[in-house]
Amino acid sequence: MEYSTQPSPLICELSWGRMTVESLGPGKDFKLWPGGGREWNWNETGTRHVPGIQPADVEELIGHGVTAIVLSQGMLKALHTKSETLELLKARGIAVHAAETNEAARLYNELARRGEAVGGLFHSTC
Repeated sequence: MEYSTQPSPLICELSWGRMTVESLGPGKDFKLWPGGGREWNWNETGTRHVPGIQPADVEELIGHGVTAIVLSQGMLKALHTKSETLELLKARGIAVHAAETNEAARLYNELARRGEAVGGLFHSTC
């Protein structure tokens, strides 16, 4: 596990199907953590809107030492989260926030600006 002392990158712009993240540039969906992030490719874990975000989707964030995770539910709140994912995060003592994507980005940026070791999964469409 590599824990970064660098802040979590801020979400600079967000619109349907497009996000721009500080130091990472533009993309559609993102995994973000203290000191970095990358585009989130759902095919890596077989994620679909239902049943939603899986434990495997958050493992990379946990590995970067997050103390809080923001899970976006999509712009239309179509992205669910499996109960096993929430149970894993609770067992690790990680605070979890789930919200519609615009609200999730606002909350994530707020936590990042406060210096929290925040991670996030962001889905910029439905």
